[in-house]
Amino acid sequence: MSALAWGAALGGAATAWFLFPSPGGSAELSVERGGRRRPGALGSGSASSVVAAMGVAVVLVGLVGARMPRAVPLAAIVAGSALGVAHLVRRRRARVAAARAAEHVLAACEQIGADLAAGQSPAAALRSAAATWPELAEAAGTVDLGGDPVRALRTAAEVPGQEGLRAVAAGFALAEQVGAPLVPVLDRIVHGLRAARETAQLVEGELASARATARLVAALPFGLLLLGRGTGGDPLAFLLTTPPGLACLAGGLILAGVGVGWIDALADRASRSAR
Repeated sequence: MSALAWGAALGGAATAWFLFPSPGGSAELSVERGGRRRPGALGSGSASSVVAAMGVAVVLVGLVGARMPRAVPLAAIVAGSALGVAHLVRRRRARVAAARAAEHVLAACEQIGADLAAGQSPAAALRSAAATWPELAEAAGTVDLGGDPVRALRTAAEVPGQEGLRAVAAGFALAEQVGAPLVPVLDRIVHGLRAARETAQLVEGELASARATARLVAALPFGLLLLGRGTGGDPLAFLLTTPPGLACLAGGLILAGVGVGWIDALADRASRSAR
């Protein structure tokens, strides 16, 4: 069996193992929090998507590399790598957007609580907060029409990072049903959101080093390529123009992508469990 065929088999096996882990296998991970288990396969989320993208690349190398020009498997490798990198970039942007949304929720709760304490009505407080943060526009419009903002707040809470609005919706529902004052309820919500933000910032700070280490390790092979050039070798010619080199390139990208994606997924789980 040629090196390209071995590379294709390895890529296909790795992709299948990560995307379709056995029900009782060791690919299961759970996070304990408050006595509840959060199961999740290592093949889900970031890691499996990276493996899928790069696994497809190495399979294409094995299938067409022996019969077609070298540009075809090389293009497949580049395309698979680009898909993996794009997925990781989207994951990072989603984390940033969720953190920004959580800050908006906290600021809106503080503003609504301050307006209510100053004597404004709940409708006026929601309108004022919606002017600053448009995500509350639907809830404010519902109140203006004489409706209940609870449903709109719960719908807005489905967006990642805006989960704190569920507590705000519960506060409005409590005030509507039993006439409880909203100001002390919102004060407790604000204190809870501040504590959650501090915990999230602490966890993210601890996880930043792990994420940075993963990216550094993934970038080290490129430094070794430059080192090989400096010692008189030509590793790029081997990797880009020979069948064994293309197989090694595809396999190396798969392993690097799996490592970065796996650490990224584990860090995301740890961050979510701390909320």
